[in-house]
Amino acid sequence: MTTPVPPRKMRPATALVHGGTLRSQFGETSEAIFLTQGFVYPSMEAAEARFAGKDPGFIYSRFSNPTVAMFEQRMALLEGAESARATASGMAAVTAAMLGQLKAGDHVVAAKALFGSCRYVVEELLPRFGVPSTLVDGTDLAQWRAAMRPETKVLFLESPTNPQLEIIDIAAVAEIAHAGGATLVVDNVFATPLLQSPLKLGADCVVYSATKHIDGQGRTLGGCILASEEFIQTHVHNFLRQTGPALSPFNAWVMLKGLETLPVRLMAQQANAARLADFLAGRPGVERVLYPSRKDHPQHELAMRQMSGGGSVIAIDIAGGQDGAFRFGNALSIIKISNNLGDAKSLLTHPATTTHQRIGPVARAESGIGDGMVRLSCGLEDIEDLIDDVTAGLKAVTG
Repeated sequence: MTTPVPPRKMRPATALVHGGTLRSQFGETSEAIFLTQGFVYPSMEAAEARFAGKDPGFIYSRFSNPTVAMFEQRMALLEGAESARATASGMAAVTAAMLGQLKAGDHVVAAKALFGSCRYVVEELLPRFGVPSTLVDGTDLAQWRAAMRPETKVLFLESPTNPQLEIIDIAAVAEIAHAGGATLVVDNVFATPLLQSPLKLGADCVVYSATKHIDGQGRTLGGCILASEEFIQTHVHNFLRQTGPALSPFNAWVMLKGLETLPVRLMAQQANAARLADFLAGRPGVERVLYPSRKDHPQHELAMRQMSGGGSVIAIDIAGGQDGAFRFGNALSIIKISNNLGDAKSLLTHPATTTHQRIGPVARAESGIGDGMVRLSCGLEDIEDLIDDVTAGLKAVTG
């Protein structure tokens, strides 16, 4: 198998079509799906060399697989990372990136504004294994500094945050982490590698739910961990190999197809999000619109400094609390009610009763998630149809 075009010659959009491609002896145009559990060796000696690491070939699809390897290489090219490892889901990526670094007695500092499952890992799972955590207001650098301890090993954040779209200064938090001998792990799912590059800002590791924009059409689950080769080999590679949260070859193939169209999709989704945010701001029934590229966003200047665009997601505070939010959502016909994001279809969810329900009202209030907040992930529909749809939703709120 050969890679016909040297990666260094490709710009991002080209790398997302051609990067990391391995062609078999048949010379297929589309990437092949190597839907296999194991691999056949030509001799006993070859098998011995493979397992000893003297032959870099494939051993078992829980460890590595040609189709999965293509996805990993393409993601690494896009992110500008030395190495990548794919996982079965975004949460598998988050958990492995953290657990692979930690042992009993270590300490984690994380932003309070996290996806509900990420908060579970930080607040409940890690302490079971002797790794306490401290949650801070991610926008307050003084709180990050104050939370550091000699035993702090990992700092974790997402920016923009889910769902309230807070922007955290990645470069500044990276400096705090490194000054204290810790690493910084960044969940970059909302921005995608096209709009934000945490590694260039100083992060040590970036994680994605590839289920979102990378697949982009609501088909499969997947995740990815990206970092330096040293980080991957030291903290991630053996952890994944031994614990087994492997991405299936079929899902990796779907992700490869998604990456080919990611720039086109994301730019169209972002354009729809910007138009909808401007349309909704100040409308009767809308108390607040949060979108990073709008000048009224609380961290607009920072957002535009570390991101190249506002992304595909809007946070909207609907008047009337939960009742108003439910009226709004139930009146929509084109925008679907679903807790996914980054899809070709526009999707709406009510975080307080779905993705962030389990963290409780106090934690939600601390994170700025009110009962009237809805998260709108903008898809690829005609913008005028989306405007008509949200107009109908607001009419249901205001009467």
